[in-house]
Amino acid sequence: MTATLAPSARGPELRSRRGLFAQRDFRLLWAGQTVSRLGSSVTTVALPLVAVLTLDAGPLASGLLTSAIWLPWLLFGLPAGVWVGRVPRRTVMIACNLGSAALFASVPVAGWFGVLTMVQLLAVAFLGGACSVFFDAADQAYLPELVAPEDLIEGNAKLQGSGSAAEVAGRGLAGLTVQLLGAASGLLFDAVSFLVAAGTLLRIRSRPEPEPEPEPQPEPESEPEPESESEPVVRARAGLRGQVREGLSFLLGDPYLRAFLCFGAAANFALMGYQSILALFLVRSAGIAPGWVGALASAAAVGGVLGAAAARPLCGRLGTARAVRVVLLGAVPLGLLMPLAGPGVGTALYVLGAIGVVAAVVLCNVVLGSFRQSYTPPELLARVTAGSMFAVHATIPLGALAGGALGAAIGLRATMWVMAGLLVVAAALPLFSPLRTLRELPTAPLQIAKIIG
Repeated sequence: MTATLAPSARGPELRSRRGLFAQRDFRLLWAGQTVSRLGSSVTTVALPLVAVLTLDAGPLASGLLTSAIWLPWLLFGLPAGVWVGRVPRRTVMIACNLGSAALFASVPVAGWFGVLTMVQLLAVAFLGGACSVFFDAADQAYLPELVAPEDLIEGNAKLQGSGSAAEVAGRGLAGLTVQLLGAASGLLFDAVSFLVAAGTLLRIRSRPEPEPEPEPQPEPESEPEPESESEPVVRARAGLRGQVREGLSFLLGDPYLRAFLCFGAAANFALMGYQSILALFLVRSAGIAPGWVGALASAAAVGGVLGAAAARPLCGRLGTARAVRVVLLGAVPLGLLMPLAGPGVGTALYVLGAIGVVAAVVLCNVVLGSFRQSYTPPELLARVTAGSMFAVHATIPLGALAGGALGAAIGLRATMWVMAGLLVVAAALPLFSPLRTLRELPTAPLQIAKIIG
């Protein structure tokens, strides 16, 4: 149990100035997550370079590597919410961090001994992706256990803001790390970052976590008959399916969560649709020197820092629902400037459009993530979160495939226009829900029993 401090004359002033940073447990979570995001941003650059530079991988192998990272979301995304609900969240997060550290450390070790293969790289990508699935499901359910409901927007904003800043720094650090240590050795940085994140979680001394959800036990209708060896397995599978179905029923039956789910899935499709061809578009169609592509990517990532910083004050001034509407209608359409990219002024247009899109996406992630955490009943939160993340991640490989196919069929600039237009359409989807008339998002569902039952 967390001890209650005696009030002091400086207490309110300290809280108003430092916010959640005045709480030791949140500082530990924030520090570990930020370091881990920094390491992961290094890996996003270093891992493909290992395949290309060390193993001489071709386009097919590179595509398989990208698919291996996202495939676990399709395989484990839905059951992850049920499994995470049955064990302490922090335990899952620590185990996933330690497992990821071992996985990514194995790549440079194998490289030093000259035994690194593409099979191992694919296995690391797949298993690392699986760790991310379970970590993210537990992480979203753990923050409401750590901070008060009224602090969720601030907490998510601080985590998203530092994560975006880490991505900006990580891309530059990745180039330096790969240059000095080699592509495979660059993954050591990520392994160490996971160990740091696990260490900070171990140091958290927070209130006891809620009791894990018990596995459903069927009630015997009559005199039980002898079980065959397969019957317990069948019942367990039925229980798992039932709990997954219960979480999906709540997610799809609620008008707010359903609208945000459609927005996230459609937005990710459009985002990956243009990001999959972005480097080719900037170099071949926009005429931008290859050396500037990384700098433009870092400039766009600054939008994430701005979006996270603006989330709390904007919601306080306009209300959470109205702030989302303003951002969706005001910032996302700036993405239509990106297809105008070119030398000189065209570069500035691309940067402005990219910053607007990234800022809008991160701000919406902060607000909508906080809304889901406070709105969903605690016993369903892990399952609803996993179901939502499964749906929005499932469109990522589809968007990337569509972007590549369209780029080959109609051209790179035309594809940028199509995907930027789809992104604007996706931003309008939440406006076809009760969100369009509200100032504040609701804090609790009105018909929980009806939706669940």
